[in-house]
Amino acid sequence: MDYLAITERFVAERFPKASVAVIGGSTSRGERTRTSDIDLLVIGDDLLPEGETGAALTEEFDGEIFEVFAYTPQGFDEWAQRDVAQHRPVIVHMLVEGTPVRGGGELATLRDAWSERLDRGPSVDTHELDFRRYVITDILDDLRDATDPLERRVIAATLFERTAELMLLTAGRWIGTGKYLPRRLRELPAARVDALVGPYLSGNVEDLADAVEQELAAAGGRLQAGFVR
Repeated sequence: MDYLAITERFVAERFPKASVAVIGGSTSRGERTRTSDIDLLVIGDDLLPEGETGAALTEEFDGEIFEVFAYTPQGFDEWAQRDVAQHRPVIVHMLVEGTPVRGGGELATLRDAWSERLDRGPSVDTHELDFRRYVITDILDDLRDATDPLERRVIAATLFERTAELMLLTAGRWIGTGKYLPRRLRELPAARVDALVGPYLSGNVEDLADAVEQELAAAGGRLQAGFVR
């Protein structure tokens, strides 16, 4: 199927006033699966009810499900800045890396500006990194002490996620949620990633805890007493 063509028709019918439209996600990357939808970013004036600057919409069109992220120009800037502050600039990645449907010079200008911000990576202050170390230290101790199999599995999942985020942020990389977290994590050196991923996938709690201890040490060490949240 020509997903660019169907998206062009969708935009023309549902968002005719969009000045920018970009396909993101697996459709843009050519990695669609049986259940994939079409992620679409649209920007423009008069796309939303008066007073609204952004919305996430799910719509069906010509047999396809569209996950639409719609913004006014001001709304996009506000939400993008918020995502950047949280170190997960999803809509910025869509804008910069996706497949253009509509935009021309306006899209090129936005891409130039936001590409530069993406290239700089996340800005994380010392207190946030300390807080992340503090949280990981606490979860790590919970994992070592847990005896119930279900509790251990749940704690291990949380610990893996928090540790992966710390690894990425200390390396100057953006983080992600869900399937995007392991994809971001694989941008780091393979041996380092495997040391954390291997025991997590095998369910080896002791080795996972040791790998987390190593990552904590690399980030400044365990942190408990004396930390002010």
